[in-house]
Amino acid sequence: MPSDTPTPRALDGVLVLDLSRILAGPTATQLLGDLGATVIKIENPRTGGDDTRSWGPPYVQTIDGKSDLSAYFLSANRNKFSVSADLSTREGQDLVKQIASQAQIVIENYKPGGLKKYGLDYASLSALNPDLVYCSISGFGQTGPNRDQPGYDLMAQGFGGIMSITGDPEGAPMKVGVGIADVMCGMYATIGMLAALRHAEATGEGQQIDLSLVDSQMAWLINEGTNYLTSSSPPKRRGNGHPNIAPYNVFETSDGHVILAVGNDTQFQSFCTAFDRNDLKHDPKFKTNPLRLQNRSALETAITETFRARSTGEVISILKSRGVPCGPIHTIGQALSSPQAVARESVVNVPSSTATSGSVSVLGNPLKFSKTPVQYAKSPPRFGEDSKDIPALLSQHKSQHRSRKGEN
Repeated sequence: MPSDTPTPRALDGVLVLDLSRILAGPTATQLLGDLGATVIKIENPRTGGDDTRSWGPPYVQTIDGKSDLSAYFLSANRNKFSVSADLSTREGQDLVKQIASQAQIVIENYKPGGLKKYGLDYASLSALNPDLVYCSISGFGQTGPNRDQPGYDLMAQGFGGIMSITGDPEGAPMKVGVGIADVMCGMYATIGMLAALRHAEATGEGQQIDLSLVDSQMAWLINEGTNYLTSSSPPKRRGNGHPNIAPYNVFETSDGHVILAVGNDTQFQSFCTAFDRNDLKHDPKFKTNPLRLQNRSALETAITETFRARSTGEVISILKSRGVPCGPIHTIGQALSSPQAVARESVVNVPSSTATSGSVSVLGNPLKFSKTPVQYAKSPPRFGEDSKDIPALLSQHKSQHRSRKGEN
């Protein structure tokens, strides 16, 4: 017989007060909600809620025909409760303080110092709740000469250096196709909040996390950042090429393009054998990876000539038969409908009482837990739909939190 015991979640009993909007903060709190936390999203009634509710089309078609569920909003706001509160009023401030007094985590992305005038800054809320984890996200951080400048993903990508190495070598600097600075900032925020939560649960000591879009973007410059620090030579745009490996690029075929990602000398030899390119295999200019980097242009020209004579499918089949890393370049539709994506639940349909279809499609969480699986318990909410449920939510959380701490 099926068990009546609910499936445990990693963050059962954790209450998150979400004062963030747009993408970085909401990405982080969506992750926490996926892991079982109760996330209460505060939205401003004077603006109609989170800015991204109006960042459409496309929108979900709703029963009342007045959708505030843009696809952009759907991307970062499942597993949350939406509560309308005007922080400029005493009533709104009191409501937020009531929630914060029971919360384990608060996250906000106002300008540095912006919440102090409302009595909702870290110093004020930690006085009510000493073990509170308080994460502040901003464009440039709480300190430094740029602390008061606004922060958007595009500006962070420009300031932080990633655009200088993205795009065609002869073209303009290019941003990444999605708001990756925001998303990665949200990832760092999640890690930071969980680390601080562990410390708070062990010691009773809360703390503030100061995180910026620009800081996190510069942190994930990874090898290109350390290439510069090691050599003092500014990295260049290489399109799809790799700064440290060759051949590692996108190559034209007779009917499209294919990815070739040779990671070592053995794989290069296998590539040459697969296409009967003994001339490349025995050419001293291509014997090692450093030599192939020095002679990248000539090597890539030869590979392009070889691949152009065959279809994408044929090239991939030949390379895979020799164990050479390769792959197609999918459209988003092809990627999300692929057998691999289906097997891994990369797309999830979450029941929705407001959508005309009865559900909304969202991107799945990639984390696969063996004991505490990710939950898709609540579709992205309409603006303010849970405002009347605060007493019940806080009561339920209190019970869950006592259980989490092992109290009766």
